[in-house]
Amino acid sequence: MDEPEALGGTNTGMNPVELLLSALGGCVTISLLTFAPKFDVKIQDCRVELEGDLDPDGFLGKNPAARVGVSHVRFTIHLKTDAPREKVQQLYDYFEKHCPVADTLKGVPISGVYKIDA
Repeated sequence: MDEPEALGGTNTGMNPVELLLSALGGCVTISLLTFAPKFDVKIQDCRVELEGDLDPDGFLGKNPAARVGVSHVRFTIHLKTDAPREKVQQLYDYFEKHCPVADTLKGVPISGVYKIDA
């Protein structure tokens, strides 16, 4: 783990927040691949893009009104599948209720979408 040089790191590795987002992305992927057979969805490829909002002024104590941690997480799931959209939607709805890392982060607004890639 690392931090940017401005925070005393070498900026050569993931910082703790990036690691947190990576854990969410991994769990999203594993959850979808695990649950896909339950909905007869064959996934040829699955990729997750994540981003989170973090105000460094909250972390550094420069702004007492700013949240110290991540205030919002957004993700996009890119799926390659021939499954009908309604099956993919059923899978997505199920995943939203059964992803352990996403459930752990429920105190933070998390919004996601999926896209079926050609």
